[in-house]
Amino acid sequence: MISNLLSVLLLASAGLWQPPAQEKPAPWSPIATFSILGYDPATGEVGGAVQSRVFAVGNGVLWAEANAGVAATQAIVDVSYGPQAINLLKLGYPPEQIVRMIHDSDPDPRPGDWSKLGRQFAVMNAKGEYAAYTGPKATEWAGNKGGKFCTAQGNILAGEAVVNGMVEAFEKTSGHLSLRLLAALEAGQKAGGDKRGMQSAAMLIVKKDGGVWLHNDVVLRLQVDDNPTPIAELRRLVEKAVQQWHLGASAK
Repeated sequence: MISNLLSVLLLASAGLWQPPAQEKPAPWSPIATFSILGYDPATGEVGGAVQSRVFAVGNGVLWAEANAGVAATQAIVDVSYGPQAINLLKLGYPPEQIVRMIHDSDPDPRPGDWSKLGRQFAVMNAKGEYAAYTGPKATEWAGNKGGKFCTAQGNILAGEAVVNGMVEAFEKTSGHLSLRLLAALEAGQKAGGDKRGMQSAAMLIVKKDGGVWLHNDVVLRLQVDDNPTPIAELRRLVEKAVQQWHLGASAK
């Protein structure tokens, strides 16, 4: 072993030896999904919901902070887009400018197999103003659709009907913001959803001091990480939460 090491050192000093090339890691699977961001002007709550054929989709897609807003980052995803968006929202930048600033400043470290041109990104501020971006290299079908106080976006979808149905369901559904976001996911799935199927879903809603207990800005944070029918399981959890809110209100 010592003689082999000496040989390597002698060859290296003479410029005749190079370390073995490191194998380039394989690209990750895109976060192929459909998501919606929404705002309720009656309560001041803002949040988002997402479904995908990946494990634990809620771990990287949804970002939100009370009095700032919410963001969704997916497809050929750079998860740092989420916290970057929240920081810029807190500084008062409008969503359209935030989307442009973050994407333009992206150094695109893996253009060959993880190009910034494949990213999908949406931002909504605490007033319900929003902007969304779908890169030209996002896997088809990919796109976004805006509505009144909501924006829906997705990639590797059955088609445009997915995001159109999500916006329509959000706007036509009454009740708490969680029920409206949920209805949007159900409509998206009914229209074909993620072409690869279902696995996980998540929801995040925030408002200053809007959660239970003291100084809690998280109204609702739910994740279904691995389930053959994640949206159905998310509905069970949402309805349980809404029921408990109603019971709490009646007890006062």
